[in-house]
Amino acid sequence: MAGWRSWVFFLTVCAVSVFGANAEIKLTIPVGKLFTYELMRETFQNDFEPLSKLYAGRLYDDPMVFKCNKQNYPDLPEWLRLTQRHPYDNGFLYGTPTSPGKNIIEIYAVNKRSYETARHILVIKVVAEKMLPYQAEFFIKLREVEKVLPSSVQDEIKQDIQNLWNTQAVEIVNITNALDRGGRVPLPVAGHFEGVYVKAGSIDYFSECLLMVMTPEHQKQCTGEAGLKVKTPGGCNFCSIPSNCITWCKTELFDLTEQEPAPPAPTMSSGILEAGGDFDPPESPPSRDFLPDYIVTVIVPLILAIILCLLLAYIMYGRREGVAKRNARTNQIQLYHHHTIHENTDELRNMAGNRGAPPPLSTLPMFNSRTLDRAPPLHSDSPSIPLIMAQHDPYSETLPRK
Repeated sequence: MAGWRSWVFFLTVCAVSVFGANAEIKLTIPVGKLFTYELMRETFQNDFEPLSKLYAGRLYDDPMVFKCNKQNYPDLPEWLRLTQRHPYDNGFLYGTPTSPGKNIIEIYAVNKRSYETARHILVIKVVAEKMLPYQAEFFIKLREVEKVLPSSVQDEIKQDIQNLWNTQAVEIVNITNALDRGGRVPLPVAGHFEGVYVKAGSIDYFSECLLMVMTPEHQKQCTGEAGLKVKTPGGCNFCSIPSNCITWCKTELFDLTEQEPAPPAPTMSSGILEAGGDFDPPESPPSRDFLPDYIVTVIVPLILAIILCLLLAYIMYGRREGVAKRNARTNQIQLYHHHTIHENTDELRNMAGNRGAPPPLSTLPMFNSRTLDRAPPLHSDSPSIPLIMAQHDPYSETLPRK
């Protein structure tokens, strides 16, 4: 009996892994309250390796990347955000809904080791609820949004705000990354953080410490760059953990009971214009002379282009000395050597086209390139004997002598 149950459980696990059964989580949240949902890597790790943990005893800790979107939509709802700092960290879905409704969120986890994909469904039902009338926003400089979203850290911040508000009826309304509010990306150095805006609300009116934010003295102290150095007043500093301390000059209060009156509704008319006399068209603008603009825009660049073309033509063609002048100024030995190289090159090219041609004269032991006369070979190993006999060369008289 126990073996039969084991096989049933084994087949069930195999069917789940093969057919890709998707988990579905349902949550209900009110309007105007902070919603946070942690994407646990352990949960998706069990979907990737369901049998290795039960039978093989191996536990993997694979890097994962989370991707979320609203069902049948390419992105998340406008009030919901996803954050994950590193593939080895858990992800967070967080935000504050503004209107009731139902949102079906598809959560995909990509295993960066095996490139497998797991899919979960998160159903968020937003119900209508009255907004908290009194809200305050605080800036925490030494925090990042991933470190504030866990429930334990939220409880610590909430406890400090309760002491500052002097009431226990305080709820976290929203958490926003400072980068989403136009903040700068911090340096990758220890002690530099992005910063987090935390908004809290309550049904009780603001305490005396919070009302100090509305005083002219506070606004005068917090103007300019010196406002970042203003510390929280001594009687209002309820910061139990240094990293949760607020920046006093960035505290803002919101009283939702003092809402501005709605603008009056537009009055409906018959849609026919009233008789107001003849139409008086506006006078035509005065005439304008466009010749200076034309000269500056067209004529001046054209003249500059012509001057540049003439200068370039003079440099390329006007300063060339020519072949005859160059040969007259060249040393005769160098010029003779140059012509000999060209003639030998042409001769080798002609031989390459006809394999049966006689060997070139330049390969003979002794010859005169001008008269094509051959000299008898000399039985001497002296290195002073030239290959070209100067006494038979008619150009030898023109060569310079030392």
